[in-house]
Amino acid sequence: MNQTATSGRRKTAVARVFMTPGSGSITVNQKPFEQYFPVPNDRAEVMLPFETTNTIGQYDVVCNVAGGGVAGQAEAVRLGISKGLVAINEELKPALRAKGLMTRDNRMVERKKPGQKKARKRFQFSKR
Repeated sequence: MNQTATSGRRKTAVARVFMTPGSGSITVNQKPFEQYFPVPNDRAEVMLPFETTNTIGQYDVVCNVAGGGVAGQAEAVRLGISKGLVAINEELKPALRAKGLMTRDNRMVERKKPGQKKARKRFQFSKR
């Protein structure tokens, strides 16, 4: 059994993705991905690497996702699947790279600074 294990990250969401050749079932945290991602946009996000490479229904995917919100988790799974497809077949990389699926989106929430209300918002200034 040739299983491929990869990880994907987005904001604070981390996805561990395990891919094996199979019927195309996708499981996220022991649930079918249609149940875990009820929003159609998130489901489309997860399926995008398969649609780009014409490999729909060729691999079974098992994901463990933690942290972040639902949309961030969907994008983390998407990156993990993309990396897994490239690990299986290196020739798929240019197609995935062209759609921006191989790039980790490294935008994170900026930390709150001391002496300020939020990261950039300051307390009201009073001259007197």
